[in-house]
Amino acid sequence: MDTNIPQTSQPRIVIVGCGFAGLRLAKDLADAPVQVVVIDRNNYHNFQPLLYQVATGALEADSIAYPIRKIFAAQKNFFFRMTSVQRVDTARNIVVTSIGEIQYDHLVLATGSLTNFFGIESIERNAMQIKSIPNALNLRSYLFQNFEKALLKENPEERQALLNVVIVGGGPTGVEIAGSLAEMRKDVLPKDYPELDLKQMEIYLMEAGPAVLGPMSKFAQDKAKRYLDSMNVHVRLNTPVKRFEDCKAYISDTEFIRTENLIWAAGVNGNEVPGLPGDVIARNKCIKVNRWNRVEGQTNVYAIGDVASMVTDDMPRGFPMLAPVAIQQAEQLADNFKRLLRGEAPVDFKYFNKGSMAIVGRNRAVVDLPGSKHFSGFLGWLTWLFVHLMTLVGFRNKVVTLIDWAFSYASSDRALRLIIRPYKRSDFKEDKGKVTAEQNAQTPQYNPSVPAPDAQVVG
Repeated sequence: MDTNIPQTSQPRIVIVGCGFAGLRLAKDLADAPVQVVVIDRNNYHNFQPLLYQVATGALEADSIAYPIRKIFAAQKNFFFRMTSVQRVDTARNIVVTSIGEIQYDHLVLATGSLTNFFGIESIERNAMQIKSIPNALNLRSYLFQNFEKALLKENPEERQALLNVVIVGGGPTGVEIAGSLAEMRKDVLPKDYPELDLKQMEIYLMEAGPAVLGPMSKFAQDKAKRYLDSMNVHVRLNTPVKRFEDCKAYISDTEFIRTENLIWAAGVNGNEVPGLPGDVIARNKCIKVNRWNRVEGQTNVYAIGDVASMVTDDMPRGFPMLAPVAIQQAEQLADNFKRLLRGEAPVDFKYFNKGSMAIVGRNRAVVDLPGSKHFSGFLGWLTWLFVHLMTLVGFRNKVVTLIDWAFSYASSDRALRLIIRPYKRSDFKEDKGKVTAEQNAQTPQYNPSVPAPDAQVVG
């Protein structure tokens, strides 16, 4: 199939993925004498840090997404094709896609990351995840559907399973979801469901390590833990979830938490692209690159962002999968492409850590800055709001998000509690051990008839 990309005498740089890394790279090449071709399976850029707010009804999906073509409408050297990449052929300099083959002079893989279930099949099969806008919309619908179902249940165990929420993973995503749900339980759900005793709704945050917000400072970890405790979130440290089946989240062979709502936020893997040699794929499925983000053993293939594994003396385990890393790698690679076009040598990537932050709830956030500077509370909350608002793509998205946040703050309410697209569970299908469709990631039906010998309910 002909992809109808114009032929040119200029070098063609094909970028796979339009997340933070791919978006920044394409923008920074606007004034370069190259043809930029971006490939993505979606026609929008997704602002992932705010997915949890879509899932909990604080924001609508189009507030954190922006059309790719509109972003680059004024960029003359830019071309976009909405398609899925099937594999790369580095011998022929070809990307094989669902709409045909696309030739490249330079290839940049910016495919991001996927949820890592650590080989636990029952969790991969049954848990909800939050890596995409469809995931977030599914989760939002599923939570509110379960509240509706809880109204109809006379069996207290069935009702409790529908109300309980277990979040696995104490990183920023898990902490933010837990805090957001705790605020909903306090301020929003009692108004919508006065017949339900929302005091029975238990929110658990399960972390396999010794602290929440593991990559952040001890100050941030301790403060976030205190915030969550004050919001009546049950934080369980050093407690991995072993499996999830029959509406039971097992933390050991005999102990479980009864729930229909298990949200998996415990880890990610690189979203590798088929066709690269096996020896360039790291253990976490990221792609090994040098200090120029060039894939090992390749001359014209690069990887940036979450999918890149760049090991240095300072970062022996590679750089963290964070948006600032992805953006800075994209900026450096754009500069190196311009250097190569001028016949100059590329420059090594150096990461400048601008700090990290996480929000727990209203007036509750933690911020780490370089130089061992930390703060929290209302100032941290304002800082988090400002940084995320300014990072959103598109003036409209910034304005709409600001209005939604202001309304939520003034009223302690969330208007987006709509089940527009009901989430339906389907039979589990496998394709070489993997779920065949991301949007069909199901959750288990409650089945009290399944025996659990010697099992003990936690909570």
